[in-house]
Amino acid sequence: MTLKLNVPTLDSPKAAKELEQTILTSEPEAKVKVDANTKTVTVESEASEETFKQLIIAAGHEIA
Repeated sequence: MTLKLNVPTLDSPKAAKELEQTILTSEPEAKVKVDANTKTVTVESEASEETFKQLIIAAGHEIA
């Protein structure tokens, strides 16, 4: 499954890298791309959409 989420609170490359690491810590098999310029998170994984939404929110970000 490929999931693309809009994360308006991604405000820097550092925040993007931290979010990517947070996701990969919980879901190491996922392919993750976090882009601070477009404020998007793209994930390819077998895990559910809800799993990634919860990880993003737990990392202190919002999903639009």
